[in-house]
Amino acid sequence: MELFLDRVSKQYQNKIAVDRISLKLHKGVYGLLGANGAGKTTLMRMICGILKPTNGTITFNGLDVTTEEYRANLGYLPQDFGYYPEFTGEDFLLYMAALKGVRKPQAKRKAVELLELVSLCDVAKKKIKTYSGGMKQRLGIAQALLNQPKVLVLDEPTAGLDPKERVRFRDLIKGLGKDSIVLLSTHIVSD
Repeated sequence: MELFLDRVSKQYQNKIAVDRISLKLHKGVYGLLGANGAGKTTLMRMICGILKPTNGTITFNGLDVTTEEYRANLGYLPQDFGYYPEFTGEDFLLYMAALKGVRKPQAKRKAVELLELVSLCDVAKKKIKTYSGGMKQRLGIAQALLNQPKVLVLDEPTAGLDPKERVRFRDLIKGLGKDSIVLLSTHIVSD
């Protein structure tokens, strides 16, 4: 399993956001640490196939990151993920599972498992609009894991989590890195 970035750059008019980055990532956990505005989110969005690099290529096991086959292997938690406030946590995960092509019986089982994993079982039937910021962030982490991704991209995943939740999250990520490529960004050095 290999995620390969070959001389990847992204330029916006007169600003170079990412400048000729080359990386080979295999199973494990990788961190992007940098100040706000350093290009972390731009790089992650290119890895997810959302942004097209100005130069260079990004492949996963030889597949271009813009292909559907690659996206089936991708889990993504953007910095500000969208949710539907009137949905319950469980309904949101089932909806996201359908969008990711997870079959209904498997989706139900996976949603329950992930709600337990992120400690949201007790509020699974409550509307997301009633969730705290940390709870919404944990729901976002759960949705990124729905399709058992081989590449998991997490942009500022600990934002809004209290110190205890951040420790639990780091333990979770460590476990995921045994079978997947996990890339997370942060500006918090302790993470």
